[in-house]
Amino acid sequence: MTEAEKLKENLFRKTKTGWEGLQENVKNSIFTFCDNYIEFLNKSKTEREIVKSVKEIIEEKGFKNICEYSNLKPGDKVYYINREKSMYLAIIGKNSIENGINIIGAHADSPRLDLKPNPLYEDSGLAYLKTHYYGGVKKYQWTTIPLSMHGVIVKSNGEKQEINIGEDKEDPIFTITDLLPHLAAEQMERKLKEGIKGEELNLLVGSIPYNGESISDAVKLNILKILNDKYGIKEIDFVSSEIELVPAFCARTMGLDRSMVAGYGQDDKVCVYTSVRALLNTENPQTTAVCIISDKEEIGSMGNTGMESHVFDTFISELLNRLGINRPNLLDQVFCNSKMLSADVDAAYDPIYASAYEKNNSGFLGRGVGINKYTGARGKSGASDANAEFVAQVRGIFEKNDIKYEVAELGKIDIGGGGTIAYILANKGVDVIDCGVPVLSMHAPYEVTSKFDIYETYRAYEAFWEN
Repeated sequence: MTEAEKLKENLFRKTKTGWEGLQENVKNSIFTFCDNYIEFLNKSKTEREIVKSVKEIIEEKGFKNICEYSNLKPGDKVYYINREKSMYLAIIGKNSIENGINIIGAHADSPRLDLKPNPLYEDSGLAYLKTHYYGGVKKYQWTTIPLSMHGVIVKSNGEKQEINIGEDKEDPIFTITDLLPHLAAEQMERKLKEGIKGEELNLLVGSIPYNGESISDAVKLNILKILNDKYGIKEIDFVSSEIELVPAFCARTMGLDRSMVAGYGQDDKVCVYTSVRALLNTENPQTTAVCIISDKEEIGSMGNTGMESHVFDTFISELLNRLGINRPNLLDQVFCNSKMLSADVDAAYDPIYASAYEKNNSGFLGRGVGINKYTGARGKSGASDANAEFVAQVRGIFEKNDIKYEVAELGKIDIGGGGTIAYILANKGVDVIDCGVPVLSMHAPYEVTSKFDIYETYRAYEAFWEN
């Protein structure tokens, strides 16, 4: 190498793919890890299902509900479930919790379609369910694809019925129809964001009238009879239900080289899975390790299962109570001494739509875990902007453990932007930086990630807790 080449090698930022020069045994470990991740994705499509799956996984590894403890000591593993849709986990560290905790926080909810409170109607011999889209979606992407129905219906007496229709190969599936091209001249003149309107996202669920009778709403009646026979519900019970429509197709390995994962809801289930797996590998940490699985991030983190609620504060307060050290203002002190990785995905650079990205500050598939120093939009509006000192600490952990990482922004400055739960914890005084997996086709019914990035993110989270 010439002197200039040596200097360039020493000073330039490294940007090569992580697959380059990868040993075969490491590659096999990555593929095995992602096989398990794909299984998790297919089992856990909604926030309720994620919490249920994670509970099963962690209880096998010795985690117990915090309510089972009156006193806590270093090494104890506890969890708390908030209304079946969000969850907090902790492993008590050797150091005093007064000196802070290390937090990794992901979210379980993903863009989808929810049933309206009064969803069922009949029109022209067809039965439909009205929906209300949840989160930032391109509405046209949700037509003419197979959809499954997940959720719960709760009767006025408190009886709860779980709903899961469309995942088993023997189940029926559902779809939202679209207008054929031959008749779509007017529709094709609409702007893309209005190509399908919210009130047109109506789910087709049936076409046979009850007993073949020619009474009004006979098809609707037949659908209600089917639901009543199977679940014992009436039309009014939809009012107290939470039923989500998600893609019925399975997550799969993608690419001739098998290097990617394609599946629904990887924003942010990929960070949920990698953080939980990393926590399970954390034994007797110096600093108390805390994992957040939050809800409602896609719609602003509001509500009593979102991070804007005080339920997480209550969980940490309960840790302090059971450690026997709680006192006024200690919770605030703990947060001000704490550090966090906001485990959320980032937009991967897509060369087909290159004009939306600033290439020098974009994340790329296959280059490792992505770090976002700040989020927000335009002039960093609404941003959580990590301090340089904390960024350096995180860099140091990753570099010490030979973890491949890249630093990015979410597209060009004036095109868009986004946010995570980072600002909520930062407002409590926690040092926070966004850190997660780059994703192609984010918020689409089928998202794409790199297996290498998934595995490096898992390694990054483990190193953060073990540091």
